Amino acid sequence: MISLLGKTEAELIEFAARLGEAAFRGRQIYQWIYARRALDFDQMTELSKPLREKLNQSATITETTIERVFYSADGTRRYLLRLGDGREAEAVFMPEDRRDTICISCQVGCAVGCKFCMTAQLGVKRNMTAGEIISQVVIVLNEVYGEGSETPHGTNLVFMGMGESFLNYQEVMQSIRVMADQKGLSISPKRVTVSTSGIVPRIYEFANEVVRPHLAISLSSTNEEQRNDLMPINRKYTLAELMKACREYPLDERERLTFEYVMLAEVNDSDEDARRLVRLLNGIRAKVNLIPHNPAPELPYKASPIERILAFQKILTDKDVPAFIRRPRGQDISAACGQLAARQQAQA
Repeated sequence: MISLLGKTEAELIEFAARLGEAAFRGRQIYQWIYARRALDFDQMTELSKPLREKLNQSATITETTIERVFYSADGTRRYLLRLGDGREAEAVFMPEDRRDTICISCQVGCAVGCKFCMTAQLGVKRNMTAGEIISQVVIVLNEVYGEGSETPHGTNLVFMGMGESFLNYQEVMQSIRVMADQKGLSISPKRVTVSTSGIVPRIYEFANEVVRPHLAISLSSTNEEQRNDLMPINRKYTLAELMKACREYPLDERERLTFEYVMLAEVNDSDEDARRLVRLLNGIRAKVNLIPHNPAPELPYKASPIERILAFQKILTDKDVPAFIRRPRGQDISAACGQLAARQQAQA
């Protein structure tokens, strides 16, 4: 059985031709899957019953299903999703007044091994396909608003769930291109942010993409030795190499590079750390998201007190570095930054 979610319109036209159908049938299937977010061929009432039967026999739209939804008091929802091979991944929905944000995964687990992140405790099981990546968005929108219903406002996507985006580069970019199509999901790349821990060669490649979302760098340290310890990827792509790539990264007129900095009590949150961060970002049109660490029993760190985070922020803003404190969301359901771990799988 072939999964159709993740296929382009041209690929679905070709698929329809293999079934002996005209090109317009492929376009209709495309519209039903993406513009109407239909996950069942029998809903595609514009198609003849014999064609729907052929589709049910030869294909599926997606094999991703909801295993469980966890609801937070702040409105956040965490989705434990089962993929076609039985593996599990997680996505998070965060409602806001003027826009919603969906945090999606690109790998089952993660290979990077950041010591302050729960996902790292799993290791990496496998990459997700473009269709599996897109399935998170379609399933979440359908569960929140109803299948095919218009969203009341814009939807932002952040590749900040499970996995390192640039270690699954081709599938991530394919998913972004498909989702950007105005005839389908129509999610503008300007509403998408891709996060990386610092896979330097892919940063250069990403800079040259025609369809290019925003880029966020997971930094969390200001010196080589400490970053080697906190984020082992630094041993392969050093902080110096990473910052060189950031300085050479082409930005649009109003665009900034985002740097994510997880605040770990008495580890990377001192005044001197803040001053080093200012020096590190010198010459880069940047903004910094300060992320209070979200503790878990399996992790060895504590969250920086809010007073310390505010003092750290002031040092940055006094030097004209825009810095924002990210409000934790979904902590009561383990949906906050760094907490995604598909716990049922981790316990298996």
